[in-house]
Amino acid sequence: MYKYRLYDSIKVKNRASILKYEQYQTVTQRMFRKKGVEMVRRIYVEKKEGFQVEAAGILNDIKNNLHVTGISAVRVINRYDIEGISDDTYEKSRCTVFAEPAVDVVCDEELPEGPVSVFFATEYLPGQYDQRADSAAQCIKLIDPSAEPTVRFARVIVLIGQISEKELTAIKAYLINPVDSREAALDKPATLAMEMLPPAPVATVEGFCEMTEEDLAAFRAEMGFAMSENDLCFVNRYFKEEERRDPTITELKVIDTYWSDHCRHTTFNTKITDVCFEEGAYSSLVKDAYEEYLAMRREVYGEREADKDICLMDIACIGAKYLKKKGLLDDLDESDEINACSIKVKAEVDGEIEDWIVMFKNETHNHPTEIEPFGGAATCLGGAIRDPLSGRSFVYQAMRVTGAADPRTPVSKTLHGKLPQRKITTEAAAGYSSYGNQIGLPTGQVTEIYDPDYVAKRMEVGAVIGAAPAEHIRRETPAPGDVIVLVGGRTGRDGCGGATGSSKEHTEESITSCGSEVQKGNALTERNIQRMFRRKEVAQMIKRCNDFGAGGVSVAIGELADSIDVMLDRVPKKYEGLDGTELAISESQERMAVVVAKDTAEQFIAYAKEENLEATVVAEVTDSGRFRMFFKDQKILDLSREFLNTNGVKQETRVLVKNSDDFEALFDCEQHGRITDLLSDLNCCSQRGLTERFDSTVGGNTILMPLGGKLQLTPACGMAAKLPTTNVNTTTSTLMTFGFDPVVSKKSPYHGAMYAVIDSVTKIAAMGGDISKVRLSFQEYFERMTADPAVWGKPFMALLGALTAQKKLGIPAIGGKDSMSGTFMDISVPPTLISFAVGITSSDNIISPEFKKTDSYIVYLYPGRDENNVIDFDNYIANMKRVRRLAMEKSILAANTIGKGGIFISLVKMAAGNSIGVNLSNITEKELKCADYGGLLLEIPAEEDVKDLFAETTYKVIGTTTEKKSIEVKTLNLVLGLHQTIKDWCDPLESVFPTRTEEFRNKKDVTIVPKVSYHKRIEGAPAVKIAKPRVLIPTFPGTNCEVESKATFEGVGAAADVHIIRNMTEHDLIDSIKEMERKIRESQIVMIPGGFSGGDEPDGSAKFITAVFRNPRIKDAVTELLEERDGLMLGICNGFQALIKLGLLPSGRIIDMTDDSPTLTYNRIGRHQSRLVRTRIASVKSPWLTGVKVGDIHTVAVSHGEGRLIASADMQDELIKNGQIATQYVDLSGEPSMDIAHNPNGSVLAIEGLLSPDGRVFGKMGHSERWAINGYKNVAGVKDQKIFSSGVNYFK
Repeated sequence: MYKYRLYDSIKVKNRASILKYEQYQTVTQRMFRKKGVEMVRRIYVEKKEGFQVEAAGILNDIKNNLHVTGISAVRVINRYDIEGISDDTYEKSRCTVFAEPAVDVVCDEELPEGPVSVFFATEYLPGQYDQRADSAAQCIKLIDPSAEPTVRFARVIVLIGQISEKELTAIKAYLINPVDSREAALDKPATLAMEMLPPAPVATVEGFCEMTEEDLAAFRAEMGFAMSENDLCFVNRYFKEEERRDPTITELKVIDTYWSDHCRHTTFNTKITDVCFEEGAYSSLVKDAYEEYLAMRREVYGEREADKDICLMDIACIGAKYLKKKGLLDDLDESDEINACSIKVKAEVDGEIEDWIVMFKNETHNHPTEIEPFGGAATCLGGAIRDPLSGRSFVYQAMRVTGAADPRTPVSKTLHGKLPQRKITTEAAAGYSSYGNQIGLPTGQVTEIYDPDYVAKRMEVGAVIGAAPAEHIRRETPAPGDVIVLVGGRTGRDGCGGATGSSKEHTEESITSCGSEVQKGNALTERNIQRMFRRKEVAQMIKRCNDFGAGGVSVAIGELADSIDVMLDRVPKKYEGLDGTELAISESQERMAVVVAKDTAEQFIAYAKEENLEATVVAEVTDSGRFRMFFKDQKILDLSREFLNTNGVKQETRVLVKNSDDFEALFDCEQHGRITDLLSDLNCCSQRGLTERFDSTVGGNTILMPLGGKLQLTPACGMAAKLPTTNVNTTTSTLMTFGFDPVVSKKSPYHGAMYAVIDSVTKIAAMGGDISKVRLSFQEYFERMTADPAVWGKPFMALLGALTAQKKLGIPAIGGKDSMSGTFMDISVPPTLISFAVGITSSDNIISPEFKKTDSYIVYLYPGRDENNVIDFDNYIANMKRVRRLAMEKSILAANTIGKGGIFISLVKMAAGNSIGVNLSNITEKELKCADYGGLLLEIPAEEDVKDLFAETTYKVIGTTTEKKSIEVKTLNLVLGLHQTIKDWCDPLESVFPTRTEEFRNKKDVTIVPKVSYHKRIEGAPAVKIAKPRVLIPTFPGTNCEVESKATFEGVGAAADVHIIRNMTEHDLIDSIKEMERKIRESQIVMIPGGFSGGDEPDGSAKFITAVFRNPRIKDAVTELLEERDGLMLGICNGFQALIKLGLLPSGRIIDMTDDSPTLTYNRIGRHQSRLVRTRIASVKSPWLTGVKVGDIHTVAVSHGEGRLIASADMQDELIKNGQIATQYVDLSGEPSMDIAHNPNGSVLAIEGLLSPDGRVFGKMGHSERWAINGYKNVAGVKDQKIFSSGVNYFK
């Protein structure tokens, strides 16, 4: 073994650290290597110089946010402990699974040589899901199916410089979140096996029935129950009088979970016994709205009114009930299942009309994200997806709306008991995007709302939209004898107590005491469930379905039928040692509870196996009228359904509506002195650096990019996507928007909610939608309710404001989600009611906000407001109807709403995308600066007659678009250079969410890149012509582009087969690989689609794929395809990464990688990049490129974190000489560029795609398979590269 003294290279004098470091090395060196598979091996992996993106990010973070001036460098070393594999398997895995020779330094047992001053290691807490370790173990099994590997991962952080003990403590506290992580031990363990003691029998709470009220209060505090003291007394009476026994601890925990505010909306269902209004104009306005609500109640309920409590829930729901009674809600899809908001849609599919169901849902994970940002935000999206997914709809687009305090706040000003705002904000964005990007769900809009009061608790909201053909969805009442199948992930301790935890007030201790409450997501498993439920034959077997969210088994299964017996021993576990209570309430993610007929359960489980999913019958529907659970031959829960359904003691409250004069200044914009100050307002400035972290195009249904124009800077008003049809075309599309302004809501919750609805609906109109068909869903987020009636007045006023808008507009809220725990100590979140609006329209009629032409009219359409700052609904409706008509007549070029920052900011956003100037001549300063929710700015072609177009509406022409690169306001004698204005608008969040690397933060990368042109085409044709070429699309855990890839190939005449790699068992894996070999030998084309195989873990993309293709069977089949059968291969994104790391690119053969092999590694900016790029055809030396010519430029979607191609200078020359550079990233003038504005990853020679020497293998980063007609309408360019048609036609 090579020996060295590590401290010889230390650059600073820190003798204590040297001794500690050397001692650590000595300990590891004592671990002599043993033969066989029982030993624990340790491997260290560190990025080579030039590739240390993560280490550079941590160094920058420590310097800029912790202000540790003495630190000079950081090293990040990944440490893997591996057990259960042979020496041979270890050697095969070493530089294929754990490292890549081109970019990594690998050391066995000892840390890589290098400088060190002080160091420590971090790891996840035991029981927390570690995707990196899990993916490593799965990759090893692909290499050796007989292996039973256990992998444990830790990250070693090495700090170099003068660092004090105090600074080291601060660094550790900043980098290690105690909710899910801990400082790891430095010595290597003798074994990785988790020693799990058999679970003890579930205890009975002896003496519970004899407890007094004082005893119960003390017991409640001791147990940390979320239920009230009255609830616990009610439980006490139930067991004493009805069950006549003491309860088990499981029963009490399940009741606490089942009745939690999170699960049963306790706060919203609290009975309002009295409402008082202070004297004043504002209170009178709210009182009138309340009287209107009471009148609606009388009309809806009639004689049943006395039986219906007045409560927040009733106010939230009465609008839909009222409009339904009026016959205005004929598209509502109703059932006993409550999965998500659900509407019936007539969809145009291949020229025929089909019945579809569209479902949408919003979800919050405020508490989990506050204490563990990455996991909390990830499972926010996962939870949102599962609701419509449980309704058997395919979720195809997501929206993220969040609330935070200023993320630029110095770490030193972080409140005690809180994580720094910057850390919460950035890690939550990473978590949500990681989950969405992996599962393959495009995020169509991302908006973060900044308000100082969100320091109380972060707001993390995910909204999703899904759809399915109506014939797929079967809904039946479960019958005795039916069984309940648990399908998906296994159960662990993660998420235990999540439902009750999110129902409590946040305290200073939450950050250290709530770790088990945070769920851990596994996007790869949920992707498989989505694919399974999308199958008609599967969906039609399901009678009823519930997702495993809050409450776990107790709620997910408990809600499916009135009488159920659950066998907890059958619940698949992540590890042994879980007791019955933990199995009952664990909120482990990615699980579904499905009711099927007993005689179809076996077939359902077989379908799950085909999708690489575990499925187990865990419960049976009975007719006992009781909910029972059994564990280890013990009945640990036996409750009356009638009792459980009471949801506890009916809570009561009084409401006080306080008068306020603030509503008179709702839209006061005097706080901004100069108009240009608005550019630096966090709620006005560009959020491009945040938005581009989220994949917005996966699935191939995206109509509007989140940012439009050739510069991709203009934010869309909402998100738009086609219905997710497979292998057929449709123009039927959904629109989703949101509305909310915390400043308005803090001044007046009534107006805030009313204008939230109006803003969301106006955005639908701005996108070309019909507001009369809009359906709403609300997200309420308020402070913790107390005994103070004035506190209850805030959500009361907000819901009445939203109700006013619903009735006036004739559009209902058909769902929503409340979160009523937004309090930290004495700080509370702003009164929050977010309105999500959904509309249906044709993709042909969708409008975007970026200016399209010069010399167009700019029309300001305004509704007006009365003396109470209430919008003129009549004017507003007339205006929106006119916009809809003009949109269908194609008379509007662009449209935008007028929100924060008024007309000025709206115009800046519209001008930025295509760099088109503005000349204003009929506008006041107040109009420029103040928000006007319900108003619109429209770009109208110069040739149109504006007076005729807008007759009988309230409008005025305020100016024109212009060729001048400026914003000119004649009435204010103001001229602003457009370039500088856009820069000032983009800068405020650049330090938090950068769009450029540090080196080129304030300058362009002007590195000269040769424009490659290789005109010689491939001669000859395949020996055998085939009318319908067969395409194999292998799909791995983490692949997320297989559906659109299959559809694209079949759309150009191929027969495409999606082959799912199954690795649940050794037998599944062996069979799956044999089947894949057979299919390759029968196919003409193999396409490796995009995604995140194995979650792009461990620390590198495509390792899962390469492990499969290096299997001797697969390697031989691929060699035969390419060398003997004239076959073709295509790899896009993750597939391109696989082709590179297999050696198929650039060599054309599967070979081992070496230190100087080309590879794809992390983007220079160190984060995911999702946007459109322009690429130029550089070579046509391939059958894949017969439909294009050299010099053609296309606009293509990219979405990746590892797209930076590196290659030696000699290799670069060879690639140019051989015509193997297929495509290059180019700027707006068509020149190859290294600047990040055009080259998103920093690839050498601006390479986007490569060819093998004979052109048969083609790999590229851009997702050519994602575009469809009307796709990416707000970014101009040629989008069809004809790659798929060229490849298929080669064989015809």
